[in-house]
Amino acid sequence: MRSHSYLVSRVSSILLVALALLISAQPALAEPTFDETFEQSYPLAAGGTFTLANVNGSVQVDGWEKDVVQVRALKTARSNEKDLARVQIVVVAEAGQVAVRTVYPQDQGVEVAVEYRIRVPHRVFLGRVETVNGTVKVRSVEGAGDLRTVNGNVELLDGAGRFSARTTNGNVRMELRLLPAGSPMRLQTVNGAIELSLTADAEADLEVDTLNGEFLSDLPVTVRGSIGPRAFRGRLGGGGSTIRISAVNGTVRIATARPSV
Repeated sequence: MRSHSYLVSRVSSILLVALALLISAQPALAEPTFDETFEQSYPLAAGGTFTLANVNGSVQVDGWEKDVVQVRALKTARSNEKDLARVQIVVVAEAGQVAVRTVYPQDQGVEVAVEYRIRVPHRVFLGRVETVNGTVKVRSVEGAGDLRTVNGNVELLDGAGRFSARTTNGNVRMELRLLPAGSPMRLQTVNGAIELSLTADAEADLEVDTLNGEFLSDLPVTVRGSIGPRAFRGRLGGGGSTIRISAVNGTVRIATARPSV
């Protein structure tokens, strides 16, 4: 009898251990999320101004043939579906400009991200396109503008014009198939690299400052002066409008871009 009881106890222990191992092997249940979409279009003639201010979420802006701004946004809330209604997308559309803004409530505890996908006329002035936590990416835009984030990368691809870009924790990548004369451009990061792609015939005055990184160039640069071991002034081609580049922890590179078609 004692042997039988011992056997039953032993089997029970083994089953309990096996059950515990089975439970621990199961994937943790994902935290629920709730989505809401926003989609509207607004007229904007070529050469108009577009601005966007976001907080949590990436922003992508693509140029297209229409004289229309198409705003698509995806709001995602964690845990609480009611938080979606507490974060508002405010659009002000006036003659010659469209401004988009993400408005969060003043109180704390709203975990909502907003991802934007925007289309604008190819020729546009991006007054300021910015977020705090997320990437800012612009493609196929001709004009000028100011692109900013804090935690994320800034990218401008297949661009033409004069644009400035700033981030704190992220890389800056800018590809310009046409660089006209104009106001100074400024490319800045603290923790990240900067790559500026220009065509072989680009002309500009360069002001480069690096602290913990190198400066590399695929294009010939004429050094005009140095103000320190990691700061110098140079010239691309015959010189021209100023480009100021600053990186604290990262490499700065001038690369060769595809020529304008």
